[in-house]
Amino acid sequence: MIIVTGAAGFIGSCLIKRLNQENFNTIIAVDEFNHTEKNKNLDGAVIQERVDRKNFMPWLDVNYELVEFIFHIGARTDTTEFDIKIFDELNLNYTKSIWSRCVRYQIPLVYASSAATYGLGELGYDDNEKEIPQLKPLNPYGQSKQDFDVWALQQKEKPFFWAGLKFFNVYGPNEYHKGRMASVIWHAFNQINKTEKMKLFRSHNPDYKDGEQMRDFIYVKDLIDVCVFLMYHRKNSGIYNLGSGTARTFVDLTKSVFKALDKPENIDFIDTPADIRDKYQYFTEANMAKLKSIGYVKPFHTLEEGTEDYVKNYLMKGLSYY
Repeated sequence: MIIVTGAAGFIGSCLIKRLNQENFNTIIAVDEFNHTEKNKNLDGAVIQERVDRKNFMPWLDVNYELVEFIFHIGARTDTTEFDIKIFDELNLNYTKSIWSRCVRYQIPLVYASSAATYGLGELGYDDNEKEIPQLKPLNPYGQSKQDFDVWALQQKEKPFFWAGLKFFNVYGPNEYHKGRMASVIWHAFNQINKTEKMKLFRSHNPDYKDGEQMRDFIYVKDLIDVCVFLMYHRKNSGIYNLGSGTARTFVDLTKSVFKALDKPENIDFIDTPADIRDKYQYFTEANMAKLKSIGYVKPFHTLEEGTEDYVKNYLMKGLSYY
């Protein structure tokens, strides 16, 4: 029995479909299941039981002997939300409750952290656990992920295997429901189809030209591959970066969408919204040496490869992951 929290969400639903492909069909899906569009992500998935997020802890206390692995993917991920109490409840304290049960019941755990913990990248983007306490996130979401990472590293009692994965900019199928928080590729696909052009944020940093802000974009299929690898690996516990390892510009990304759609490039620039302007990351790039050092050797999709697959095989067909 494998548990996936955030089961109806973008990454959680893709993970469940991939687990089904690996013939894991005794899946416990944990989420709120009150979002009609998001629930469509689970169409066709083989799931044994759906458990409401609020009922999960008592459920686990009863059924722990049957649980083989927990993927804790669920979280409040809105980087424009500034109510710290929401993040304390849904990201920090909820994850602590899962961790404590994984310790008590000896259940291996993989949980989602975030590249948002790196803030402006003053200390670089190395997943060196000695430096993690010094990181300075730019928003409450990133801070909630940082707070848990620091807390986890301080614990004397840990699950026999655990891994925190710092997700960088993830894109791919099953993000239809995310709206403003969906990937730039998703927004570009919709904008270009509607207007024949794409609007990108103007740079407000003199070190970067408009559209040349750089991010580490990782295709969700690559991210899921790493999750499955760790489920089998079950050693070398710790916190790991999970990006492609290569920073690319938003102009590069947009051009790859135009190419996948076979449309001429037409890019405009608009001011970055004031509510996120002073908390905007201009560069992220995951150092992936640590994950590779424990035996992960599968190559990641390039931005062009991932975009082409996502656009042609999913967005243009209106399909989800599986």
